[in-house]
Parts: sequence; C-alpha cells; structure tokens
Amino acid sequence: MSDADEGSVLAGGWTTLPGERFALGEGSRLVPGPDGDRVVMVDIPTGRLLVTDPRQVLADLDVPLGAVAPLADGSGWLAAAGTGIAVLGADGAVEWVDRPEDGAPVAMRMNDGVADPSGRFWAGSMAADQSSGSGAGAGSLYRVDPDGSVHRVLDGLTIPNGPAFSADGTLMYLAESTAGVIHRARVDPATGALGPLEEFARVGDGSPDGMTVDAEGCVWSAVHGGGRVDRYTAEGVLLESLRLPAAQPTSVCLTAEPPHAVLVTSAATGLPHPGDADGAVLVAPVRVAGRRADTAARPGG
Repeated sequence: MSDADEGSVLAGGWTTLPGERFALGEGSRLVPGPDGDRVVMVDIPTGRLLVTDPRQVLADLDVPLGAVAPLADGSGWLAAAGTGIAVLGADGAVEWVDRPEDGAPVAMRMNDGVADPSGRFWAGSMAADQSSGSGAGAGSLYRVDPDGSVHRVLDGLTIPNGPAFSADGTLMYLAESTAGVIHRARVDPATGALGPLEEFARVGDGSPDGMTVDAEGCVWSAVHGGGRVDRYTAEGVLLESLRLPAAQPTSVCLTAEPPHAVLVTSAATGLPHPGDADGAVLVAPVRVAGRRADTAARPGG
C-alpha cells in the first residue's frame, strides 16, 4: 500500500526528525513529560537516554544503555544497562540493582527491555560481540520484580528484542532476532510467571527488532535490515508492511493522543554506505492510537 491508500494505517508520508543520526538508536517509549507526552529513546553504544524532539540528553552512562522504563514514582528510570539492571535518578545518579551477566563465559550486554502493566521490568541480554559464533544462545530474558529480585526466566537466546505486552498484561511478545521469529507467551499478572513460548510470526527479509502494541491490540514490529515496520493482528495475521526510507529500523512507538503519529528509530552501524535516513528518527501520521509506556516499580521501594 502507498502512503495515500485509504486502507493503510498510515495517513501520510515519512519525515525525519532533525538532529543526529545514531549508530544504534533503539528503545523508543512514549512517556509523560513536563509539557505533555514525549518520546524517549536510547543510543545503545554511547549509553545515552534522549528525548527525540526536541533533541535532549536525559542521561549519559559510561556503559551501553539498552532500554529504560519510567519509574512509577516519577523519580527516574529503570534501565537495562551494561551487564545488568540499574535505577537512573532524575539527577543523573546511577544505582545498580543487579549485574547478572557479570562473569559470563563471553562478554555480555543488556539489550531491549520494558515494564509490564503490573510494574515488573523485563529485559534481555546478548553477547556484546556478534561477529563470531560464540554469542549464539548466550543471551537470557530477565524479570525484575517490585521487591528488587531479579530472575532469569529464559535462557538460550541470541538477540532477544521487544518484549512488548498486551494492555491487560496477560500476553508477552518477544522477538528472537537472529532466528527471525516473534514469540508469544502467556503471563500471570499476579505472579509474573511466564508460560511456554509459541510462535506468533516468522519474519523474512530482515530480522524482527523492537515492538509495541497499539490501542487496538495489534503488534507493530520494526524489521531490522528489511526497511519496514510490520503490523499484525493479536492472532499473528500480518495486516500491513510499512516501507521506510531507512534500511535498519530498530524500534517503533505510537502517540496516544491525536493527531496520532508513529515514530521509528533506526541504526546506521554496519551499513557500508548509510543513506540520509539511516540512523534517523522517522515519523509519519497514522490512523490508530498507541499506549503510553507502562511504569516500573522502584526495586525494593
């Protein structure tokens, strides 16, 4: 479908936000700001948390920053960073909760992460060097409970991305990027117990990366290397593939209030000849609302 097709979820064409092009922009989230909603993102290798528009740096770490969730008490962020989980204070202070990947057989880093509607934080890990086979199966998915305990709930992963949750918190979607598969699993909102993984979608021509669930319950998946965002029904039926001017989209976020828009982060790293839109944040009008990011409980607080 073209941008002008009445049947498309897109209501217009793509534009790029002004400013820096990122090596590995990721983790876009819609969160409350001082003057209304805003979208934040991370640039993983530089350890920065940023507001997308107007561009502003909110935190600057000396380790890779995979993703954040806003804390429910408004005091900062819960972050997947370095080899573990940390609280990022609004004043820039960093308080480590746990570093479960310290001492792993291969060098590891945290990757994508998100809060669920019950206030738990879920984050994946991956080998820092993906150029050799040593990173295959080295990653895990962790769950941080409100009491501050950190649990490894899945292992044997290579590059876990997402996760994303249904509005009621009973379904989790998790991409295994290297396998080209998006999984779905039942979640017990009362305990955080995760049911068996089942195949939700198999992705060709690129790797499924960051995801979000819109107000209609549909799943949006950025397809790294495929130059597109895919939108699925809650049952895994592909509704539409939205072509982008960037080759490596990494995460997708939708605004909650009209006029509705979709924002997509992208990466320039690994491209021999990046184009003008590679590494940019792209935006387009859409005909569906998103959801604000769920907040995480302050661990132990």
